[in-house]
Amino acid sequence: MAKYKVLLIGSIWSDTIEREIVKEADAELTVNDGKDEQSYSDLISEADAIIPGAFQVTDKVLSQAKKCKIIAKAAVGYDNIDVNAASKRGVVVTNVAATDFCIEEVADQTLALILGIERRVVFLNQKVINGKWMEGRAQMKPMFDLRGQTLGLVAFGAIARAVAERARAFGFKIIASDPYISAEDASKLGVELVDFDTLLKTSDVISIHAPLMKSTFHMFDEKAFDKMKKTAYLINAARGGLIDQKALYNALKSGKILAAGLDVLEEEPPNPNDPILTLDNVIILPHSAGYAEGSYERARSWSAREVVTVLKGGQARNWVNRKELSK
Repeated sequence: MAKYKVLLIGSIWSDTIEREIVKEADAELTVNDGKDEQSYSDLISEADAIIPGAFQVTDKVLSQAKKCKIIAKAAVGYDNIDVNAASKRGVVVTNVAATDFCIEEVADQTLALILGIERRVVFLNQKVINGKWMEGRAQMKPMFDLRGQTLGLVAFGAIARAVAERARAFGFKIIASDPYISAEDASKLGVELVDFDTLLKTSDVISIHAPLMKSTFHMFDEKAFDKMKKTAYLINAARGGLIDQKALYNALKSGKILAAGLDVLEEEPPNPNDPILTLDNVIILPHSAGYAEGSYERARSWSAREVVTVLKGGQARNWVNRKELSK
C-alpha cells in the first residue's frame, strides 16, 4: 500500500499522466470527476494532495481535507481555489508559471481572436455556409486596416509581452496599463505605459491579460464600456470574471463597442440560453488558448512534480501562498 494518497478531481482528460509521477513519492492516484459530492467527500478526507481541474476547492472542501498538504493547480490561474482558506489550514497552493506552460499558445490565440474578429472571419464563414456569399460581402462593414490601430494591453506580464511582439508585426501601436510595471521598463520593450482610463478611451483593440482577483473582478463593467470607443474590439483570453458579462452583452447589443473575441466566460460551460451566444459580433472559444500538443502535458507533469516535492518534504517552486504560510 502506498504511503500517500493523491486526488485528481475534475479533470477533463481521459489519461492520467500524473499517476506514474506521483509514485516517486510513494503515492497512489485516485481520479474523480468532482460532480457528485457523495462520491468525493471520503476521497478528499483521505487525500494528502489534491490536483484540481475544473473543480472548486472551497472552504467547505478544505474543511474536509484534514490530511491535505498541497493543492497543485495544473494551470496559471488558480481562482477556483480558496487560497485564504488553504493558508489558514497550512496547505501549500501551487500553480504553473506561464513561462513553463502556455505563453506562446495564449499569445497566438490572442492574435487569432484579434484577426478573426477584426476581419469578421467567423461571421463571413457562416454566411458562405448558409449560401449567402454575396450577402456576406455586402455586410462586411465596418472593417478597418490593422496598421496604425492602437492595441491596449491590460496587464503587461509575460503573455502580454508575447502578444505585443506579435502585434507589432501587424503595425499596431501598443500601449499597456499595469500598476506593477514602470514606464521605463515598458518603454524598453517599445510599449507606452498609460493609466487604465486612458487605455479604455484610446485603444482600438483591448486585450486583457490580468489575473482574476478581488481588485480585478468585473474591471470591465458598464462604466468601462462607456469609456471605450464605439469602434473598439475587446479580447479576453485570461479569465471570464474580469468582465461583467451582462454589461458586455448590453455593450455589444447596443453598439457601445463593436465586437469581442472571448476564450473565457464567467460561466463555463455557458448556459445554452445565455444571450451572448446569440450575437454575431462575438467569437467565443471553449477556454482553449493554453492548448497545443504537449502544452497541457507539461502543465500536468509540473503540478504532479510539485506534489512529489512537497510530499517528500521539499519546497514547491511555484508556491502561491508562500508569504502567507511563512507567517
